[in-house]
Amino acid sequence: MTEERGAAPARVVVADDQTVVREGIVMLLGLLPGIEVVGAAADGEEAVQLVAELDPDVVLMDLRMPRCDGAEATRRIRSEHPRTQVVVLTTFADDESLFPALRAGARGYLTKDADGDEIVRAVRSVLSGDAGLSPGIQRRLLERLSEPEVAAPAQEAPDGLTLRETEVLVLIAEGLSNQEIARKLQVSTATVKTHINNLFAKTGLKGRAQAVRYAFGKGLVRPPGG
Repeated sequence: MTEERGAAPARVVVADDQTVVREGIVMLLGLLPGIEVVGAAADGEEAVQLVAELDPDVVLMDLRMPRCDGAEATRRIRSEHPRTQVVVLTTFADDESLFPALRAGARGYLTKDADGDEIVRAVRSVLSGDAGLSPGIQRRLLERLSEPEVAAPAQEAPDGLTLRETEVLVLIAEGLSNQEIARKLQVSTATVKTHINNLFAKTGLKGRAQAVRYAFGKGLVRPPGG
């Protein structure tokens, strides 16, 4: 930890919408050396409020919560209370969870199978200015950096599609299955299905055949021989 905090325990707020999980994490943290739990929040909105009231050193942040999710809560905390660091502690280690959280300002990222020693190390790391990432997350970041980027469409995405939804649409038009898209984008098939449902809802498409014609019509993919 930094010298200005000396030997004082790290003051931690826990944010998780599941009561049993939240209370379990608080109980575990109470047994760990160098950590003092000063508050617990049931969603991201409450986490932001507690940070404003309590000025903790670290928030252990779940990601998928009602009212305000963990990534948005992290962004607000880091913007409004930059002294407070955020360590994500979540069930999810897929790209759709990891990278938005890191972009929002989280300095640590652990999955909920982390043990007490890992949590202590992550808290100490972020308070000393380092990243508190589990070995598996570090490997995922290195893999992502070494992967070729999926080419983004040259034109603006139509009908309010996000970049990732447009990427999925292009891969559908190229004939890839959900499983192949998941492998290419390094996400779960459930995540791919969510993107497909979203893009179908935004465009009014009814199936993959219509999606292919739509992608060709919008110039996102060139027809064979085109």
